[in-house]
Amino acid sequence: MVNPIQLEEAYNEFIKDLNIWIPDGIIDADLKLLDQLGLLNQEDFEVEEDQDHFPHYFHVIETADKVTLFNHQFVVWIVPQVIDDVPCTLTLIALMNSSKPHLELVFSTSGVYNTPKFVLKILRHFLSEVIDTEAIISSIDKSGA
Repeated sequence: MVNPIQLEEAYNEFIKDLNIWIPDGIIDADLKLLDQLGLLNQEDFEVEEDQDHFPHYFHVIETADKVTLFNHQFVVWIVPQVIDDVPCTLTLIALMNSSKPHLELVFSTSGVYNTPKFVLKILRHFLSEVIDTEAIISSIDKSGA
């Protein structure tokens, strides 16, 4: 099982200097990104039962400064912040590799996009994207071996 103390240590290491861990930078969730990801379909917002369904099961650790979601495959840190008097949420997604998290990407939501609904929609999309990318890498490794 994943050790919550190790998760906290990994988070502190990542958050100390995000530029080292994610050289491509933080992904800003805005209208353009949501449209590119196909997350603005009106039907998605009208079907409430689909909004409540999340395809991954996580253990949850809630502290005063963040929410940590983790399972055998992922660790997700959801960190509410206030930057220049604007509330925003920083979401870090790490893949569990041999019981140590490897930071894959970080996205930020603010303004009208800083709602649980949008954060979870974007998170769901990026988790699926990471799974797909890992499957491709795994298939390349197997065919090249």
